[in-house]
Amino acid sequence: MNVQAAPRGQSQCKATYQDVLDAAPHMVGEVLAGTLHVQPRPAMRHARASSGIGAKINPAFDYGDGGPGGWWILDEPELHLGDDIMVPNLAGWRRETMPDFPDSAHCAIPPDWSCEVLSPSTRRIDQNEKRAIYAREGVSHLWFVDPDAKTLESFELADGRWVLPATLAEGAPVSLPPFDAISFPLDALWPEGASAKGDAAE
Repeated sequence: MNVQAAPRGQSQCKATYQDVLDAAPHMVGEVLAGTLHVQPRPAMRHARASSGIGAKINPAFDYGDGGPGGWWILDEPELHLGDDIMVPNLAGWRRETMPDFPDSAHCAIPPDWSCEVLSPSTRRIDQNEKRAIYAREGVSHLWFVDPDAKTLESFELADGRWVLPATLAEGAPVSLPPFDAISFPLDALWPEGASAKGDAAE
């Protein structure tokens, strides 16, 4: 996956939502700290990890099947948080946080949980600019899933700062806040027999 800051010409004006709308249809656009970032759709292994998390969490927490329910869980929602426009791989809202489901193309309510699936070219942005914005907006829980290292880092916000209570690897059971009412093996997120080296090109 190739991420690049889009050229802004000579004026160096801050990027706006119009810049996101003007991005090529096959690209994902985000505006972070006034800079437009565009990238193609996720690579297959990246998409597999993202889809797998949703498949494990959604039944129990969004639909209430075998779990507590009480959440909205979405793939790649467009978030407008202040002047920043972000597209996390997944995000979730407790229904008391967002009682009415938006009938719009984007959401201005910060999620209670966000998940970013890291790739070599998005890692820096996810772990720096986007993590800082999530903290600023009071997002309580942030997961980083790394298909190359086959790890999951679970962060919690405490007094405006991120703390890292858990890093999972190998086939460790995933039973982490805010979704600790269920458990699933971490290696369920990776395609069987996939080689990190062989699949790393993005």
